[in-house]
Amino acid sequence: MTDVDAGTVRRRGRGGILALALMLACALVASCGLTQRASRNVQGDDSFEGDVRAARSLTEAFWERQFAASGRAYQPITRFVAYSGSDGPSCAGEPAVPQNAFYCPDGHFIAYDRDWMESLWNEMGDGSVYLIIPHEFGHAVQAQLQTGFRLNVQAELQADCYAGGTLSALVGSGALRAEPGDEDELLLNLEAAGDPTDDWLDPAAHGTAEQRQQSFATGYNQGVTAC
Repeated sequence: MTDVDAGTVRRRGRGGILALALMLACALVASCGLTQRASRNVQGDDSFEGDVRAARSLTEAFWERQFAASGRAYQPITRFVAYSGSDGPSCAGEPAVPQNAFYCPDGHFIAYDRDWMESLWNEMGDGSVYLIIPHEFGHAVQAQLQTGFRLNVQAELQADCYAGGTLSALVGSGALRAEPGDEDELLLNLEAAGDPTDDWLDPAAHGTAEQRQQSFATGYNQGVTAC
């Protein structure tokens, strides 16, 4: 895991969340609309597995273009591992845990608890897949760029921002399609993943719901260069 030297993220009240939802909604509408369940992906596979494949391939293709545009060579991940419960791959000697997805710099791979992610796909919509997978690729990008970090929460919020920028670019290019209501789905997924308290010194902190939503919206509205 990495930590980043980023500016302080402001706390937002309920009015801030409403404004954020409206801002993201306007961005989605302006992009001409993520479709409902996997008809959104260009591969046309209306399934959880299809969304996972699309999220991986589209995200890596996006970062390959970003790296090429800056004169760098993107290094694809070596493995994309689905596991169940506690039978996932270890990372630098640390065991995988249930209900999780992670990027491992030791081996440059991404792993995810398939049962957990599919339950989110079923219960909260396919937006969960298009948040979690680009977020983990965000950590892979941080490792390749050798970004300097100070606190884990800052690295996590930057990965949320990268996820927003990736999704926006994919919608803008026509690789994904958006529909009314998708903005609520995305924000609710981020809210569910938020920390209960604003403790930036916690080495496992990922940011509160509001901070994660704000970071994602920054990326969505301004692109990955704003992250």
